[in-house]
Amino acid sequence: MNTVDCIATKLDIREFSTDKVPENVISTILNSARFSGSGLNTQHWRFIVIKERNNIKKLSEDSTSGQWVVGANFAIILLTDPKYGFHLLDAGRVIQNMQLSAWDNGVGSGIYTGINDSKMRNDFKIPLNLSISAVLGFGYPKKSITGKRKNRKPVNELAFNEVYGNSENITQ
Repeated sequence: MNTVDCIATKLDIREFSTDKVPENVISTILNSARFSGSGLNTQHWRFIVIKERNNIKKLSEDSTSGQWVVGANFAIILLTDPKYGFHLLDAGRVIQNMQLSAWDNGVGSGIYTGINDSKMRNDFKIPLNLSISAVLGFGYPKKSITGKRKNRKPVNELAFNEVYGNSENITQ
C-alpha cells in the first residue's frame, strides 16, 4: 500500500485475533523502528520485544491504562534516553514507523503510556537511566479492517497560510 493510504486508513487496534504474527513481520516492524530518525542521530531508543504470554500478562498488570495489551500477539516496550531533550519526539517517530509498518503488513497496534514505572522496571530489568516512553501491543485485528479512510477535519480547518487563522489558498 502506498504511504498516504497507509496513514489514511490506519486505526488503533486493541482487540486482537489469536493468529500469530510471523517472525519476519516482527523483524520488519523492528527494522522500521531502527530506521527512524533521531535527534543528532543518537539512535538512543531501545526495544524490549515481549512474546511470552506470561510476560504480556505482566505488561497488562504493570499498566494503569493498557490492560487490553493482554490480548496482543506480541508487544514492544519502547525505551528512550531522557538526557536528550528530544527523547519523546524521537519516541513518537519510532512509534509511528512501527505502527505504519505493522499496518502495511495487516497487523494492528495500540499504544499505552499509563505505566507503573517501578513494577515494569523490576519485571523487565529496565535500567534507571532509560525512560519507559510507551508500550505497543501488536496483533492481527479481531475485527475486519475495511481500508476505509478515516473521517478527519478538512485541511483548511487545521493549517493556515503565513499567519494563524488565514486559511485562504492554503493548498496552492
